Amino acid sequence: MLMPSIFGENLFNDDWMDFSFPDVDKVLYGKHAKNVMKTDVKETDNSYEVDIDLPGFKKDEIEAKLENGYLTISAAKGLDKEEKEEKDGKYIRKERYSGAMSRSFYVGDELKQEDIKAKYEDGILKLSVPKKEQKKVETTKHIAIEG
Repeated sequence: MLMPSIFGENLFNDDWMDFSFPDVDKVLYGKHAKNVMKTDVKETDNSYEVDIDLPGFKKDEIEAKLENGYLTISAAKGLDKEEKEEKDGKYIRKERYSGAMSRSFYVGDELKQEDIKAKYEDGILKLSVPKKEQKKVETTKHIAIEG
């Protein structure tokens, strides 16, 4: 049985111990935004492999851009759809919202757009970000002290 909730969500599934300020980036999925854009970052010898969950999005609804050393992943859906009344009924509950979200990672100023490889498959955006060259640290050289 579908019952409207006074508080908008199930009281017992609420993160009542999470006393943070409301986040602006939670527009698309409300308080469940922490479950969206789950990201895994794996370090290999030559790169960082980034997997971002974006289920339900089409490839053309996702954008990856590199600007000022930040790699930003954005996803938007349903922004151009307008609300209209259905001929055969009306919604009493809608949990699939329209909106936009993004996430940024600092990757450094040395990387260029063509260095980063991206592939979207089965609801997962896979990025390969090459590691930047580490500056070699000088080895300690001892100075002989006379006297």
